Amino acid sequence: MGVNSSDRPDGYRPEPTKQAAVAPTAATPIPSPDQEQRHHDVCLPPHMTTLQKLKKRLAEVFFPDDPLHRFKNQTGPRKLLLGLQFVFPVFQWASQYDLALLRSDAVSGLTIASLAIPQGISYAKLANLPPIVGLYSSFVPPLIYALLGSSKHLAVGPVSIASLVMGSMLSEEISPTHDPILYLKLAFTSTFFAGLFQASLGLLRLGFIIDFLSKATLVGFTAGAAIIVSLQQLKGLLGIVHFTGKMQFVPVMSSVFHQRDEWKWQTIVMGFSFLLFLLTARHISMKRPKLFWVSAAAPLTSVMISTILVFCLKSKLHGVSVIGHLPKGLNPPSANMLNFSASYLGLAIKTGIITGILSLTEGIAVGRTFAAMKNYQVDGNKEMMAIGLMNIAGSCSSCYVTTGSFSRSAVNYNAGARTAVSNIIMAAAVLVTLLFLMPLFYYTPNVILAAIIITAVIGLIDYQAAVRLWKVDKLDFMACLCSFLGVLFISVPLGLAIAVGVSIFKVLLHVTRPNTLVMGNLPGTHVYQNIRRYRQALRVPSFLILAVESPIYFANCTYLQERVMRCIREEEEWIQENGGSMLKCIILDMTGNHSKPSFYFAAVTAIDTSGIEFVSELRKTLEKRSIQLVLVNPAGSVMEKLHQSEVLEAFGVNGVYLTVSDAVSDISALWKSEA
Repeated sequence: MGVNSSDRPDGYRPEPTKQAAVAPTAATPIPSPDQEQRHHDVCLPPHMTTLQKLKKRLAEVFFPDDPLHRFKNQTGPRKLLLGLQFVFPVFQWASQYDLALLRSDAVSGLTIASLAIPQGISYAKLANLPPIVGLYSSFVPPLIYALLGSSKHLAVGPVSIASLVMGSMLSEEISPTHDPILYLKLAFTSTFFAGLFQASLGLLRLGFIIDFLSKATLVGFTAGAAIIVSLQQLKGLLGIVHFTGKMQFVPVMSSVFHQRDEWKWQTIVMGFSFLLFLLTARHISMKRPKLFWVSAAAPLTSVMISTILVFCLKSKLHGVSVIGHLPKGLNPPSANMLNFSASYLGLAIKTGIITGILSLTEGIAVGRTFAAMKNYQVDGNKEMMAIGLMNIAGSCSSCYVTTGSFSRSAVNYNAGARTAVSNIIMAAAVLVTLLFLMPLFYYTPNVILAAIIITAVIGLIDYQAAVRLWKVDKLDFMACLCSFLGVLFISVPLGLAIAVGVSIFKVLLHVTRPNTLVMGNLPGTHVYQNIRRYRQALRVPSFLILAVESPIYFANCTYLQERVMRCIREEEEWIQENGGSMLKCIILDMTGNHSKPSFYFAAVTAIDTSGIEFVSELRKTLEKRSIQLVLVNPAGSVMEKLHQSEVLEAFGVNGVYLTVSDAVSDISALWKSEA
């Protein structure tokens, strides 16, 4: 057995591997002199205590980026500065900040403010909240993110998906019209739990939880949510007063056509005219990125023009509903409005966690997208902490769930933002609006807010991504389709749950049904590859070489047992049909990369007690049939567990090899010498 453990404290020293040349056959070519290679032993990993193993494993799970590496070999004052920079990224760039950076950030901040103000009002309406709450949410959170966030281009504020989910989940149990105070309290409470959940993920470094929202899941979810949001805006575009509060496709469309007598031609003309204007501006900016300011300025321009029209023609446009009075002043404190009563605590926690996950996923994805364009890093755990803390602070200052918006961040990036100061400039513009400009929004028609929302969310329908999913991975497309149909016809939360369930099912399918490949030799080389993929790969007489491409766990042991026995049966049938040599050895290749003979990555990266039992039972079963089982290059942890369980001792001298080539040549030479 090719195991070298002379340095082990337990004195485990198996016999050395026999060295011999492989007998030339039709299936195994004679290697040239430059192809000759020395057989190497398979070594056990360095000895580690249980505590050392646990520490190493926890570090790999929770600290893959080694966040404390910057503090090594640093003095006290330097450590203090690095600590401040670690907690507050603003200290990393504040010392180099100059007038040129301020000029760029001021232009981008004012540009995104022109988009954030109408969007903030619109998204608050989408969440069934007073419009002023949307402006409050565009003031405090950006200031906090500018101090704690690690992205230079992320523009913070309310977003459509989180607004939709919060509005739909809360309105299922609490009516925003019949009990608006309780609804507002629960919105702030849900925001608090969203922030607490997000900050906890960052503090405990559990960000991998949000990875269960795969790209395929989000494509379907956002597309379905965008359609539902757009259909809900038909209430404003058509001027309907009595409209359903449900968020499913059938009830919404039914309500639209059952309330035809409430349609108002003035609202329809104004709404679709401005919708066409906004979509045209968006199309121009998409076709010519340098004209990004066209789509950025279009919402505020629409608000201004429509407000002036309604004010000047209010006698003729009396059927058009307007926003009405909005209070002036800064965010009032709302810590006293947080509702932790037992009757609504479950609803607030559930809403907070779901909206927190969605907003966190969107914020981190957007931040990393623009960071990749400018070649800098965004720390995921810092982002979770920053977004979580700003939502906790927001819940105490009359704000609801906020995160990084893709549309505003894209405008921020195109406008030339250089640092997070652009968020401060935007917040300053919102502050001026809150203090002095609120009366100007009195005559702003609600139909304009509906048009702005439709324009913003229509870009979330990424049909090209769905087509790519269909071409590349049908199971991913099924997850996307389930998410889309679930949101559209069942409900937003259940649609998301179905999509996550399909994604988890996909993971379980890969774990419980791993690939098991039959390998053959590429002529003239020491490389072994899948015979079904590489037609030139040749079977080695008397050998069946199998590769397992997965950890061996309790969940897949039964499947692997059945799969290996089936491969043996099929190989024996092939031998009978083709007059081949009798099967005498099964080689179980535990390595992953079969394209390079000298550089392997372990595919069987782990094994549990059930897996060890599977290996042991497989060896016994094959031994009764006079077939030898050989293992090739187990990973360090796998090798150690096999040794500790004393399973390796039963494999004997020729039971474990470093490469398939070593195993074939050594065992073939042994058979020849015995003959």
